[in-house]
Amino acid sequence: MTDVWKPSVTVAAIIERNGRFLLVEEETSDGIRFNQPAGHLDPNESLEQAVTRETMEEAAHEFTPTALVGMYMSRYLSARTHTEVTYLRFAFCGDVGAELDRPLDTGILRTVWMTRDELVACQEKHRSPLVLRCVDDYLAGKRAPLSIIYTHPNVVGALHA
Repeated sequence: MTDVWKPSVTVAAIIERNGRFLLVEEETSDGIRFNQPAGHLDPNESLEQAVTRETMEEAAHEFTPTALVGMYMSRYLSARTHTEVTYLRFAFCGDVGAELDRPLDTGILRTVWMTRDELVACQEKHRSPLVLRCVDDYLAGKRAPLSIIYTHPNVVGALHA
């Protein structure tokens, strides 16, 4: 049997309000870090469903994606397994809704709103270099319509079965 290489697919929400971006402060294996509300794509969900769910779980906010800011590939050497891990990140911007009265996901310490300048000042505390890159792409006006993303109906339909 041969090993099959599989990249990890993640989603992230780029949420801006009055010049500030919604971030989560989280515990990681590298210490406490800042990240956008983000996480892995779960089985049988679309990318849009994943970013909505992750924002609710990690930041306790409703979120409706309206555009794709960018698609990013990054590779890291896992300190735990000593193997290379590849991530494919789909970053979305959209409309933030109500703050929900619910606990944050395990490992999330708090939510925080930061300006770009504040983000630049704490880059060593970012979960990934993609945190600032996604904000910069958002500020540069990079947007693709959600219609460029196609999810086969049988996949999404399985969620509701």
